Amino acid sequence: MPKVFYTQPDGRQDVIEAAAGDSVMQTAVRNGVSGIVGQCGGSLSCATCHVFLAEENADDFAPVGDDEDEMLDCAATERQDNSRLSCQLILRDGQEVHVTVPEAQL
Repeated sequence: MPKVFYTQPDGRQDVIEAAAGDSVMQTAVRNGVSGIVGQCGGSLSCATCHVFLAEENADDFAPVGDDEDEMLDCAATERQDNSRLSCQLILRDGQEVHVTVPEAQL
């Protein structure tokens, strides 16, 4: 079972056990993690699930695609080198993923 560590801007951390095959966004929304909106439901048409992916997890996921790259340019909080849309981060069994939630999504 994957586990996701969501660090809030104030440093508080939520640790959620997830289902393999779900996204980091789906896991957050289902568990009421503050700061992950997921307004489009994961259809890659908004940037309200923007997160900063920990460096140690960078190679655990496919690289940023063109559509995700464009959406990240629209994020409410300025993107960084480790910015990802959490709807594009699909979890695998046994993973431990660390993300930081930005200050704003809207």
